[in-house]
Amino acid sequence: MVVSLRSWVANEGGKHLVLMLWLAVNTWLFLKTFLLYSTGQQYRYLYKMLGLGLCISRASASVLNLNCSLVLLPMCRSLLTFVRGTHTVSSRKTRRLLDKSKTFHVACGVAICIFSVVHVSAHLVNVVNFSVSYSDDFPALNLARYRGEDPKLIILTTIPGVTGVLLVLILFLMFTSSSYCVRVSNYEIFWYTHNLFIVFYIILMVHMVGGALKYQTNIEAHPPGCLRANQSSTEQQGEELEQGEDEERRCREEAHFQPHYPQTWLWVSGPLCLYCAERLYRYIRSCDPVTIVTVIRHPCNVIELRMLKKNFKARPGQYIVLNCPGVSSFENHPFTLTTCPTENKETFGIHLRVVGDWTERFTQLLLPEPRIDLEILPMVQQRRYPKLYVDGPFGSPSEEVFNYDVSVCVAGGIGVTPFACVLHALLDGWTGFRLQRLYFVWVCRELQSFYWFAELLCAVHHKLWQENRPDYFNLRLYVSQTDNLQSMSEEKYRPLTSRLLVGRPRWKLLFDEIGKTNKHKRVGVFCCGPKGISRTLHRLCNSARSSGTTFEFNKESFS
Repeated sequence: MVVSLRSWVANEGGKHLVLMLWLAVNTWLFLKTFLLYSTGQQYRYLYKMLGLGLCISRASASVLNLNCSLVLLPMCRSLLTFVRGTHTVSSRKTRRLLDKSKTFHVACGVAICIFSVVHVSAHLVNVVNFSVSYSDDFPALNLARYRGEDPKLIILTTIPGVTGVLLVLILFLMFTSSSYCVRVSNYEIFWYTHNLFIVFYIILMVHMVGGALKYQTNIEAHPPGCLRANQSSTEQQGEELEQGEDEERRCREEAHFQPHYPQTWLWVSGPLCLYCAERLYRYIRSCDPVTIVTVIRHPCNVIELRMLKKNFKARPGQYIVLNCPGVSSFENHPFTLTTCPTENKETFGIHLRVVGDWTERFTQLLLPEPRIDLEILPMVQQRRYPKLYVDGPFGSPSEEVFNYDVSVCVAGGIGVTPFACVLHALLDGWTGFRLQRLYFVWVCRELQSFYWFAELLCAVHHKLWQENRPDYFNLRLYVSQTDNLQSMSEEKYRPLTSRLLVGRPRWKLLFDEIGKTNKHKRVGVFCCGPKGISRTLHRLCNSARSSGTTFEFNKESFS
């Protein structure tokens, strides 16, 4: 598969440009700090004692300060949603870059882990050197209390040592629990360990208070390497030959040392305050009461939840974060809106698949005695529902569906939820949309999954036919599991039956067909589904094709 330069630039160019700038800043900061500590006169005596360990530990600390500040910014969801919703960010390329905020968060997190290993390793060497190279000439420069002190004792009896151990333990827990397998198998572990970042930043602020590394403050009165009062010229002869005539004079006073003023808070305080302010705003906003209007059980273990909240406004494609104290007071889970509030209808809704402990317990509170047999038609139950808190809405890539002339929405199973809200928007009217044609591809294992939004799909189809726009909406349904396959025999679902195909889509042929129909256009491709489908579509969007069509890939992801 040949990669098209134009398509690659459209899909990867902005992301890689930001990545290169980020790497360049990290590299520049590392080298600048390394050279400062290796050549700076104020650090000469300290460098003589510790060697390269000093330079590497400080250079890696500078990179850590930078990334510990940047890692918080992509998590300011309300701020990102506000920015992408304003006229300030009018470029679609800029808005698509905002959708990569999670990727940037992960990149900063990986950088923190890597340079933490470098930083800790360098400081372990420094601790050994503090013990072995104990300075009798400059006692104030020493971290060890005497020559040959046990390095482990130095670590466990100093503020930088103890806080450093705690930071490493917290970072290890956060890093290991962030792996994909842990997030999928047990999201609660990821959630609770990741919230240790609060403790992490508090300890990080204290980490530099101990002042383990000191610099010389009186370089003019005591040039490094000068002849001290208690030294003879013979002792300094070899050093004088190396340093030249400038060091032949005697020191006017003894060297004075003092620890650096802690700088970590200068890096972290701004983003940390911004993040805390954003979380406070989100907390206040989410405290508004939410009324559960309806709970509907759908086939294939899917629950539809209709809610009402005062002054709640959202755009198609956005998502909310749900908290149910009856299940867990501290856990918050994201769900895409399948219906948004409109002028005529104030309710909003989500569809959630019962997978995992949280959704199972939540479903038991909503429907305490669910029926075991699956029904073709949803079953509506009314009862006293648990208390809910809704935070959001937040922006997502699916908001861009209406900003292309042609869009392709590809859903796998429950991944259809971001696009259900798009279909509801089409029912309400499309006069303000740029979108001229929508390709909708939905792949499911079981036929019954299509009943989640069967009526919605049929309603969109009928509306477009009545408006004499049959080509506006191109619908394709694929059922991959052929065992005990039935048909959608109901008369009202006839428009879906004619568009139902058995097997998996032949993606390349589908994209070639779309490309020939929409020559020399930019087509937005939106995917929400399994990784296999996402990877395939991503490769196809970057590949060259004779039609000259450029496919811009957009991916939904909450894992």
